[in-house]
Amino acid sequence: MTIDIEKYHDLAQQKQGEHRKFLVSLKKKAPKNLDQIVQQVHGEVFREIDCTQCSNCCRSLGPLFTEADITRIAKHFRMKLPVFEELYLRVDEDGDKVFQSMPCPFLGDDNLCSIYDVRPKACREFPHTDRKKIYQINHLTIKNTLTCPAAYLFVEKLKERI
Repeated sequence: MTIDIEKYHDLAQQKQGEHRKFLVSLKKKAPKNLDQIVQQVHGEVFREIDCTQCSNCCRSLGPLFTEADITRIAKHFRMKLPVFEELYLRVDEDGDKVFQSMPCPFLGDDNLCSIYDVRPKACREFPHTDRKKIYQINHLTIKNTLTCPAAYLFVEKLKERI
């Protein structure tokens, strides 16, 4: 079953204000057990959403590469660091190393990552819905709801729970 990315994007756009207001309220007065609730909701969402039926993040959001990421992935390919960087990366306007172009060159036609075991830290952590003190990344959570159906569902379920 594929995920209707446009539907979730439209819903997220419609609810940007509502989501922002809710997340700001968590920053002002978070429940004592917020981290526990976040973990439960994150688990629920990812039992419903199969990322391999979507992979919108891999098509549209390029991860930021740390030096550790570059070293690990280059080693995986048995490449010298400068060769890997020249083939796949560029420095963006913020001075960060990112993919030269999207979609991710390691995303297969089957929506699976060909470097899954060595993927960048940013990919492993996306969409950041299992973080402690989730209210510290409100701006990122709001932004991710526009790209990631799981992030959208996470905010919706969190609203219901709190």
